[in-house]
Amino acid sequence: QVQLVESGGGLVQPGGSLRLSCAASGMIFSSYAMGWYRQAPGKQRDLVARISNLGGTNYADSVKGRFTISRDNAKNTVYLQMNSLKPEDTAIYYCYTFMYGNNYWGQGTQVTVSS
Repeated sequence: QVQLVESGGGLVQPGGSLRLSCAASGMIFSSYAMGWYRQAPGKQRDLVARISNLGGTNYADSVKGRFTISRDNAKNTVYLQMNSLKPEDTAIYYCYTFMYGNNYWGQGTQVTVSS
């Protein structure tokens, strides 16, 4: 059974940094693309960043140059390094993968950017 467990969220001041982690189990991690999505109150869940099984990345325009997605296949973990955080980055961040026609989501981790 695929499980994705996020950690690393919290409260940070504008301009600050956080690193989110997502530990995966129940899957051959190195074979699949992984993604981070976020959902702010009253808004839809949107893609933030994605990393392919080979390490290719793509980002939402709103986070380009500030966020970096990476993966450690030895640890079955995907990371999201978030720098220069803004209040509009406040959301619940979800780890995501897609396998055999199914979507898999983590439980989410709250990121709040506020002074």
